[in-house]
Amino acid sequence: MTPLEIICSWVENTSLSMWVRGESMLAFPSILSAHTLGMGFLAGTSAGMDLRLLGFANRVPLSELAKFYWVMWAALALNFTSGVLLLIGYPYKAFTNPVFYVKLMLIAVAVYLIVRIRKDVLLQPDPDAPDVYRRGRLYGMISLGCWVGVILAGRLLAYTYTWLRVGMPNNF
Repeated sequence: MTPLEIICSWVENTSLSMWVRGESMLAFPSILSAHTLGMGFLAGTSAGMDLRLLGFANRVPLSELAKFYWVMWAALALNFTSGVLLLIGYPYKAFTNPVFYVKLMLIAVAVYLIVRIRKDVLLQPDPDAPDVYRRGRLYGMISLGCWVGVILAGRLLAYTYTWLRVGMPNNF
């Protein structure tokens, strides 16, 4: 066995992993539902800000968007927690799938952009200044693209795996 298989096999045989995978009929659906709701609030709130930065809803002052950051941080915490639980349920399925790494990279860039948008645009004395506005548009375009990619990668994870668990190849 490779080191990855040894670690994943150990995780898969923990009581938490077995609980996530099916010892409780409600565990996996509940965790997946929480992950979906968190994604909706996080990506949805960020997309709303991105669209405002791209020129939609111009009557909404940019500085007002900073009030929504608590929603995004709470949703990120929910997604982190539920994502770790999903990973514990099927570690080998995720760690052997390149799409998983694409998703993580896109999340990292998107969260970085959330922080940059707040600091470099929303909290500026004049967020509508031309240079700040241009930077905000660029951040908004990249952020929106990242969240679309995160959602697509997340959906593809359910269908693109080769191994479900250690030693259990996909039989599609």
